[in-house]
Amino acid sequence: MLMVRLIFERFVAKPCAIALNIQANGPQIAQPNAILEKVFTAITKHPDEKRLEGLSKQLDWDVRSIQRWFRQRRNQEKPSTLKRFCESMWKFSFGLYIFTYGVRFLKKTPWLWNTRHCWYNYPYQPLTPDLHYYYILELSFYWSLMFSQFTDIKRKDFGVMFLHHLVSIFLITFSYVNNMARVGTLVLCLHDSADALLEAAKMANYAKFQKICDLLFVMFAMVFITTRLGIFPLWVLNTTLFESWEIVGPYPSWWVFNLLLLVIQGLNCFWSYLIVKIACKAISKGKSGKWNPLHVSKDDRSDIESSSDEEDSEPPGNNPHAATTTNGTSGTNGYLLTGPCSMDD
Repeated sequence: MLMVRLIFERFVAKPCAIALNIQANGPQIAQPNAILEKVFTAITKHPDEKRLEGLSKQLDWDVRSIQRWFRQRRNQEKPSTLKRFCESMWKFSFGLYIFTYGVRFLKKTPWLWNTRHCWYNYPYQPLTPDLHYYYILELSFYWSLMFSQFTDIKRKDFGVMFLHHLVSIFLITFSYVNNMARVGTLVLCLHDSADALLEAAKMANYAKFQKICDLLFVMFAMVFITTRLGIFPLWVLNTTLFESWEIVGPYPSWWVFNLLLLVIQGLNCFWSYLIVKIACKAISKGKSGKWNPLHVSKDDRSDIESSSDEEDSEPPGNNPHAATTTNGTSGTNGYLLTGPCSMDD
């Protein structure tokens, strides 16, 4: 799966990004400074006020210039918009394909229309080739995410995502081994329903199609909250907790399976809270005239260092102070403006 992704990003996603005028331009590069670089790499990337004052005296820079240097240096480690777009396009394409496949497969099965069929004749239920393919494809994708998250864009909820991938892999494997694949397909398809919309919104944001981005994000939020806080507990958890108890009764793996599903539901609640938080911020800024209520480009799951105070640009019409040189190092005094923030999953 990782090899498929590399080929897709190189020969499909990258040409699409270039066609949309998305360049591989990175953030502004911090000017070389041996002293500050040593502090950054060996001591801290976020110096406190006391350390900033000490560096200011040592370099004969003002504190604002040193703060800006550290901001620029942290931003250097951010991926380019091109890389973000390619990652999102891969996830969008796979998410759209696997959700479409899941719907086409499930609409022919009796357990989609009556979840009690998930438990009739359990555990002696045949494993069809279509079901096997569906499971193997989902499992390989989550394994690829487990490894690629260490090289992909790092986000604030890295720990939560790591837990999600871990639980998902164990849940898919556990349900397959215990032949709970019927209800497992319902869980997988339901959770795939919103993913493509989020990645599409991010792609639109990177391509600067803001109105399309806003619309897609609203659609994503509606689908996400409806499926994961409504349909999932009322439909899937109902059958795994109550219908299965009635038809086959509790057994050791039943407890493990339902515990994992409840962990997934806890993560669903956490992400729904973040989505609602984003929406409330957008609405409040829209009412104050600062932001369109549908402008959702800033995400609480954005990359580390993606808050507005990390973007560095000079105010239009204002010239920065002259550069000074001390002990062989140079720096530029100036003032910062906050810049745009990219939405990231």
